[in-house]
Amino acid sequence: MTALLILVLLVFMALVVFSLVRGIVAFLKTTKIDLESGDGENVKEMQLMQNRAMFARIKYQALAVAVIAVILAISQ
Repeated sequence: MTALLILVLLVFMALVVFSLVRGIVAFLKTTKIDLESGDGENVKEMQLMQNRAMFARIKYQALAVAVIAVILAISQ
């Protein structure tokens, strides 16, 4: 059971990193578009993508913390 939970934890950790990278890439693209052209429509779209990625990161972090709490509860 603990091995399965550790595997689930690793998956959530990978999803956190993936979401974080997606959010950072969207942020960099937003900054680049804003500096180069000032086109507001593309910037808003990229900002929405950045917000979705950061919300996903928070969600996966919360799930990972919950898995850690379950592992600690089982081990004691």
